[in-house]
Amino acid sequence: MPTAFITGITGQDGAYLARFLLQKGYVVHGGMRRISQPRLARLESLGIARHVQLHEFDLLESGSILRAIRMLQPDELYNLAAQSHVATSWELPVLTAHTNALAVVEILDALRLFSPGTRFYQASTSEMFGQDTTAPQSEATPLRPRSPYGAAKVHAHHATVNARESHGLHASSGILFNHESPLRGAEFVTRKITRGLARLARGQDAGPVVLGNLDARRDWGFAGDYVPAMWRMLQEDAGGDYVIATGRTTSVREFACLAADALGFEPEIIGDGPGEAAVDRADGRCLWRVSPALCRPGEIDMLQGDASRAREALGWAPVLQVEDLALAMVRADYDDAA
Repeated sequence: MPTAFITGITGQDGAYLARFLLQKGYVVHGGMRRISQPRLARLESLGIARHVQLHEFDLLESGSILRAIRMLQPDELYNLAAQSHVATSWELPVLTAHTNALAVVEILDALRLFSPGTRFYQASTSEMFGQDTTAPQSEATPLRPRSPYGAAKVHAHHATVNARESHGLHASSGILFNHESPLRGAEFVTRKITRGLARLARGQDAGPVVLGNLDARRDWGFAGDYVPAMWRMLQEDAGGDYVIATGRTTSVREFACLAADALGFEPEIIGDGPGEAAVDRADGRCLWRVSPALCRPGEIDMLQGDASRAREALGWAPVLQVEDLALAMVRADYDDAA
């Protein structure tokens, strides 16, 4: 039975990937930071918490990286752990650099020394492209990050390429565009929208959802569709870099309208710019409003992925469209708000 080690196994992508690998007959190990109350909710919601083997693991602790790799020497290692919130990276740039960049260098060096046969996957991101004028973005698009998060991910991305080209490691980077699900963290804008609107629909004492730049456009897909692409990269004869995306863009405003429609609201946009808000035509309740305080210091107007290489080389394609994604997320949050 093949073995896999997943850093960040308790996160959205880690949980979906663990389920996918278990279904393929893998022995799945996962790394998680030592905390007083382990957060296993995502693994439990997928019914797999008892089927994975968990290890104390921290990207900020070199010893834990070395111990895990020397002990397990897994067939495949998926590095999904990160400081994953772009907005937080401006507040914690040093932590972000250590977690998202330097720790990846340490993992790759440990693989080179102790487990060179392990196939490695690095979670790269569309945030690496930054404010590029070319759309859609592909593997050949220049990397011009506009946040500490994006800059750290670029470092890790190039470290992965170097490990492949200099040391012969089977190392791949998945340049994933925004991918969401009912397991998405509540601090991310899509989940913030669906969770807030679901509470309003339930009649709970909740104010409007407070949002930042509603004009930002993103290529949103379903996380459950994206984890098979990670696995397929590591089944190739050699490592490589692949954009994983739907090829469609949707603004934050449009996503909020999709979620509102799914709950039976009739959103009407009033005002514009910092004064923009949306009210329900039926009863006049404010559904969401803009707060300039939530706008990022360096915004990216549009990210749209060209996944042609993944489609041709890996045979991968997304299944859920953004309309289905918004519906699934808001239904799950509506049920949870009961």
